[in-house]
Amino acid sequence: MSQTAEANIKKINGIDLYYEWHPCRPEAKTVVLIHGFLASTFCFRKLVPLLQKDYNILSVDVPPFGKSGKAKSFLYTYKNIASTLITLLKDLEIKKPILAGHSMGGQHSLNMIALEPDIAEKVVLLCSSGYLKPPGRLLSIGSRLPLFHLAVKRWLVRSGGVKDNLKLVVHDQSLIDEDMLRGYMQPFLNKEMFHGLGKFIHDREGDLPPEALKQLDVPSLLIWGEHDRVTPVAVGKRLQGDLKNSELVVLKNTGHLIMEEEPEKVYELMRDFIG
Repeated sequence: MSQTAEANIKKINGIDLYYEWHPCRPEAKTVVLIHGFLASTFCFRKLVPLLQKDYNILSVDVPPFGKSGKAKSFLYTYKNIASTLITLLKDLEIKKPILAGHSMGGQHSLNMIALEPDIAEKVVLLCSSGYLKPPGRLLSIGSRLPLFHLAVKRWLVRSGGVKDNLKLVVHDQSLIDEDMLRGYMQPFLNKEMFHGLGKFIHDREGDLPPEALKQLDVPSLLIWGEHDRVTPVAVGKRLQGDLKNSELVVLKNTGHLIMEEEPEKVYELMRDFIG
């Protein structure tokens, strides 16, 4: 986090929302950074200093991730998370920002616009998820069981833990160092994380369907990694076809975590798009 950043927690809709404010200047536009599944504000650590040269930056930990609340009483649907983030923007008196969502954060951004079309001036989708269905019936039933959080923890361990998951999302494996491992591991040291994650899995609906995407009319920049194995370029091409006012740029020799691999290129593309 930069020296000028302000870290705060605000209770919205019954959940603690952790956010970081990185000021540029009062009259500058504001970019809202929204991370994806299993991530946190940490994933934008290389992009923030670049964007902050031109824009005010609000980076939010989407519950139950990062330092935000993990309450089992919170409804972790796309719609409720979108409503919660919109309320945060209004409480902070941030008007018409640029929303920038990575992976599942792209769906959160699109859901915010679907819920309130005038909430943002533009949207940037960084390897956004798209067209995912809701959890299957067995998973939905299993997620109601008292010890489901232990199954979630076991799943994460069996999938190779943080290191192997980073290998999946980063094309250039040499970028995975101790700082990166510590940063992505830190949220999982909180045992409440797995309770919140279990409830999140239970509550999640499917992604916005094509008919809903086609109703959105906000200028959209889609930035993708050529070698994204989580949300392949085909997803980006389909989203571009469904979003009225959109442009797709594919970065070569890059994976899913494009903000870590190509922060300068992502910054330049965003700067040219935002103006």
